[in-house]
Amino acid sequence: MKEIEFRIKGLMMDPLSNAPIVVLQEAGGETLLPIWVGIFEANAIALQIEKVEPPRPMTHDLIKGILSHLEVGVSKVVVTELLDNTFYALVFLDAGGKVIAVDARPSDAIALALRTDAPIFVTDEVVSKSNRPDAPTISGGRNAPEDIKKWLENLDPDDLGKYKM
Repeated sequence: MKEIEFRIKGLMMDPLSNAPIVVLQEAGGETLLPIWVGIFEANAIALQIEKVEPPRPMTHDLIKGILSHLEVGVSKVVVTELLDNTFYALVFLDAGGKVIAVDARPSDAIALALRTDAPIFVTDEVVSKSNRPDAPTISGGRNAPEDIKKWLENLDPDDLGKYKM
């Protein structure tokens, strides 16, 4: 499977369900991938996007610290699968030249990637599945891919990255 690099375009709330959404955009491209995440994971991502230093380490900071002390790096994270409206991801670790792939929720993988400056990739299969009419949609509705794209493109840029914790 081909891996396509994505970057975080923003973090926002689904206007209908009030669920947090991480919006990924293809690096150097137009493809958008919204991933609905939990409130705690959204907060962890928002803190890092906004460069807020919490007074005590959050879970993803703890993981980064442990990996650092063990001299293990995060080489990349990959959103690998989309099954039954659920995204799956792997965190690829470099342990002294040995590559270790660890199963993770995409939100946790993204939060860790932000903290370690690791690139975020999405497989072409996930991109393809996410563009189908039965893919996860705004508020769980049945929006056509062009409707989702239009909704994301028409967002007020001030809404992206201004996720309220």
